Amino acid sequence: MSSAPAAGVDGQEKVIAAAQHIVKSLATSKNAADDMIRILSRFDHRLSSLYPDSPDTPNMDPSSSSPSSSADALKAILAQLEAAEKVVMQWDSSDSLLFESSSDVILQYFASVDDLIAISATSSSLSAEDGYDIHLRAENVLQLAMSRLEEELHPLLIRNTVSLDATGLSCSLRRLSLSFPSSEADFDTSSEFDPADTATPTSSLAPNTPHHPLLEDPSLDLIRHEAISDLRDIADRMIRAGYAKELVQVYCSIRKDVIDECLSILGVERLSIDEVQHMEWRLLDEKMKKWIQGVKIVIRGLLSGERRLCENIFASSEEIQEECFIEITKGCVLQLLNFGDAVAIIPRSAEKLFRIIDMYEVVKNEVLRELRILYPGELGSSIYGEADGILKRLGDAVKGTLFDFGFQVQRENSRRPMQAGEIHPLTRYVMNYMRLLVVYSETLECLLGDDEGFTLDTINTDDDTESLGSMTPYGRRLYAIISYLEANLEEKSNLYEDGGLRCIFLMNNIFYIYNKVKDSELGRILGDHWLRRRRGKIRQYSKTYLRVSWTKVLSYLRDDSLSGGSSGSSGHSSKVALREKFRNFNVAFEEIHRVQTTWKVPDPQMREEIKISISEQVIPAYRAFVGRYGPQVDGGRHSNRYIKYSTEDLESHLSELFEGLSGVPNHSRRRA
Repeated sequence: MSSAPAAGVDGQEKVIAAAQHIVKSLATSKNAADDMIRILSRFDHRLSSLYPDSPDTPNMDPSSSSPSSSADALKAILAQLEAAEKVVMQWDSSDSLLFESSSDVILQYFASVDDLIAISATSSSLSAEDGYDIHLRAENVLQLAMSRLEEELHPLLIRNTVSLDATGLSCSLRRLSLSFPSSEADFDTSSEFDPADTATPTSSLAPNTPHHPLLEDPSLDLIRHEAISDLRDIADRMIRAGYAKELVQVYCSIRKDVIDECLSILGVERLSIDEVQHMEWRLLDEKMKKWIQGVKIVIRGLLSGERRLCENIFASSEEIQEECFIEITKGCVLQLLNFGDAVAIIPRSAEKLFRIIDMYEVVKNEVLRELRILYPGELGSSIYGEADGILKRLGDAVKGTLFDFGFQVQRENSRRPMQAGEIHPLTRYVMNYMRLLVVYSETLECLLGDDEGFTLDTINTDDDTESLGSMTPYGRRLYAIISYLEANLEEKSNLYEDGGLRCIFLMNNIFYIYNKVKDSELGRILGDHWLRRRRGKIRQYSKTYLRVSWTKVLSYLRDDSLSGGSSGSSGHSSKVALREKFRNFNVAFEEIHRVQTTWKVPDPQMREEIKISISEQVIPAYRAFVGRYGPQVDGGRHSNRYIKYSTEDLESHLSELFEGLSGVPNHSRRRA
């Protein structure tokens, strides 16, 4: 019978060892301490004999506890295990969802899980050979509980994910598709430059353009607020139980699917570099616009929203917060960046420039800043470095495209002259293109600030040295493009055989350029000296036109030593000469009228000014000539053949010039 007391002593020592293990756990782990306090608080007075020294501080001296009190403690732990096991097993055999039950039922289940975690964490020193296989039993039941929570996590996440408004988003993207120009009259597609393909600057969109809710409220919850606490309770228990891997796997899988679905709604596809390289421009332009909008939504809304979710749900572990956030969002970010990288190396063309600048600005002003905040760790540095590299490549694409555009303007060699001397399609296209460029002045100033390799050697800059000295590299680049255009127009003007029409063509085009610069930010960039020089050119073309077109006509209104005598042979000769002069004047004037009514000066003010200049030279000369020599011709037979027009007739006919008329009016004689 002596073995019984020995066995009792041995059992007592094991209980004391278990209690000492509990104390160590309390001292080293806050979570373990919380769990054990929760369990021990349920063991009431049966454990009080284990701690005689103080009501607050346990005393683990073996001599202070008796075999009976130790046995009571084990019974209490076992009873608690059995109670928790009963709850877990009940739900393990149920097809119902725990989180569709009442809050009391959910709290009871969580309390049972808490007991199991605490018992499992503190019972490892109890020996199974003594019949106290508490640790293994608690572990088995805890595994069932974790499986249940893992199963509950999936529907809980799916059911409480905030739905994305695909209809509103599609409306927003359609509004972004509105394209330049603002006035169809400003464009002519007869040139090889096709302005219809020119992208609209995103920054020039109307301020009332509708936005997706994620843009209007970046703090919008991605999961319903009322579900956050349940998800946090599940996550907290799975982490403490050692099931973080399973937790992360389920959570990340579901949230990654949500992100992918959002990208699909946004129209942001997973495209290879080869697909982007060979995509037709209009389709690629749509993809780029959707990418720009998509990046804003993802960066401002989704990523920051996912970060907040991870911080709220995995509040008990910063390590798991980072792991989940990176796992969920990394693929999405890389997909977006890969498209930007593919666009940066597509073949360059003028119509792509504005969309590429839009992408550059989004990466610079939003993506880089947000990535540094959202990914502060080592992996974040890698993602940030990737984005920074793409920004540089997009910047290089912008500079290269702008350089190529200037080269294209310089080399554009269409040989069909404008029949009415109107504004050339190339002029319209280039100047409207330049007006769009100034929308991006700040960005282009930064990009071209170090553009030291650019020179103006191919342009005659003697007249604009004063302007160039005060220009930034960006301003000199714009100056160069307009200078290429002016030089090209000079070449095209040589296609006209009529010198007068050549002047009208140059005057129209330079005046159009002048107005586009004067009435926009281009005027500030190029400066007052540049504007004065172009205004001077316009006046010079006008003077040259008057000389070329009207010198011959006016020569018939000069005296040329005509005698005013009317008797004898000399009088007859003089009258014949006068009649010849009047006849030649009429023929020359009618020819000018016939031809130049088909010419066109589109600007009303310029058209009126040049008509006044003609009238100031022709009308006084004609009036004086008719007044002096008209009586010598007017009294003869068929005098109306020679003096066909009154001064009022001439003024009326001059008013019809440069209207671009297709028909030739009748020249009826109207004498005052």
